[in-house]
Amino acid sequence: MDVISGADTAWMIVATALVLFMTLPGLALFYGGLVRSKNVLSVFVQCFALAGVMSLLWVLYGYSLAFGNGGGLQWAIGGFDNVLLRNVTVDSVSGTIPESLFLAFQMTFAIITPALIVGAFAERMKFKGMMMFSVLWFTFSYLPICHMAWSGEGALFHGWNVLDFAGGTVVHVNAGIAGLITCIMLGRRSGYPTEVMRPHNLPFAVMGAGMLWVGWFGFNAGSELAADGTAAMALLVTHLAAATAAVVWMLVEMSLHGKASALGIATGAVAGLVAITPASGTVGPLGAIVIGAASALACFYFATKVKHQFGYDDSLDVFGVHGIGGIVGALLTGVFAAKQFGGSEDIVVSTQVIAQAKSLVVTAVWSGVVSIVAFRLVDLLVGMRVPIEVERGGLDVSEHQEQAYEIV
Repeated sequence: MDVISGADTAWMIVATALVLFMTLPGLALFYGGLVRSKNVLSVFVQCFALAGVMSLLWVLYGYSLAFGNGGGLQWAIGGFDNVLLRNVTVDSVSGTIPESLFLAFQMTFAIITPALIVGAFAERMKFKGMMMFSVLWFTFSYLPICHMAWSGEGALFHGWNVLDFAGGTVVHVNAGIAGLITCIMLGRRSGYPTEVMRPHNLPFAVMGAGMLWVGWFGFNAGSELAADGTAAMALLVTHLAAATAAVVWMLVEMSLHGKASALGIATGAVAGLVAITPASGTVGPLGAIVIGAASALACFYFATKVKHQFGYDDSLDVFGVHGIGGIVGALLTGVFAAKQFGGSEDIVVSTQVIAQAKSLVVTAVWSGVVSIVAFRLVDLLVGMRVPIEVERGGLDVSEHQEQAYEIV
C-alpha cells in the first residue's frame, strides 16, 4: 500500500509552484522582452490564456489520456477512466505523494509546452487561431507523446527503455518541431529578414531567463517526485548545464564579435537547461557540463546560421533552442547516463543512443504531422495570420485593444 511522505509532498508542492512560475511570469517576460513593443501584450496574453485553457483541458480529459490505461492503445494513449478526475479523491495516492499533487505537477508541464510554441510564430498569428491550434496540438501531440514517455509499462518509449527524465521529447522536441512547422506554414513576418527587429526590452528577457533558470529546478528535480538524492543531483546538474551553456555562448560571441551580449548569455543558459532536461535524473556533473557545452554550440549555430541560411522565420528561436537543445540532450543522455561516464545507469551506450534516437524520430514525425493537420484545419476555419496592415500596427491593439506603453 502506498504511504504519503510528508517530505516528498512538501517538496512537490514547491516544485509545482516553480514550474508554473516558469510560464507565469518567466516565459511571458522572456518572450515579451524579445518581441517589438507593439506585440509584448499579445505574448503575455497568449501565455496567460494557455495557462487557463490547458489547466481546464488537463482536468477534463488530459490527465486521463496522458496517464490512464489505454487498453489496446496503451502504447500510444491512455483511456477515459479519469475524465473530470472522477476517480481522484483527497485520499488518492501516487507513489509517496497525493495523486492530486502529481496531476497538478504534470499539469504545469502541459501548460508550458504549448506556451513554448508561441515564440516561433510571435508577432503575426491571430489570437483565435493560436488558441484553436494549441487545443488541437495539446490533444493530439502533447498527450500521446507524454503517455508514450511517462505512463509506464506498455507505453512505446517505456518498451524501448528510453531515458527522458523531465521532458526532452515530451516538452522540448515536441514543441520545437511544432514551432518549426508553424513558422514555416505561417510565413515570415513583414520585413523579415531585411528589416531590423530588435528586442524591445532586454531587461525583461534577461529577467525572464533568470526566472526560467530558477523554475527549472522544480521542472527537473521535481520530476523525481521525491525529496531524495536523485532530486538533489538533478538540481545540481541542471545548474551546471545552464552555467556551462551560458559561458560557452558568451565565449563564442566574444570570439566572433569581440563582445558578449545580454541576449546571448540568457539564450545560452536556456539552451543548457533544455538539453539537461532529459538527462537530469541519470547523469553526473561531468555529463552535465559536456551536455551544456554541446547544446550551446549546436543551438548557437542553428539560431544564428541555419535559420538565416534556410530563410524560415522562427521569431524567438523555439526550434533553434528547444528543438535542437532537446535533440542534443536526448542523444547525449544515452552516453552520459552510463556509469562509466559518471551516470547512474547500467546501459550499453550504443544500444541506449539508438533507443533515444528512435524516440526522437517518433516525436518529430508525430508532432510534425499533428502540427500540419491542425494548422490547415484552423486556417480553413478562422484563418491563422493577421492581415499585413494589422501586423504592421501590432497585435496588442488589433487583437487585444490595449497598449503596453503610452506615447506622451
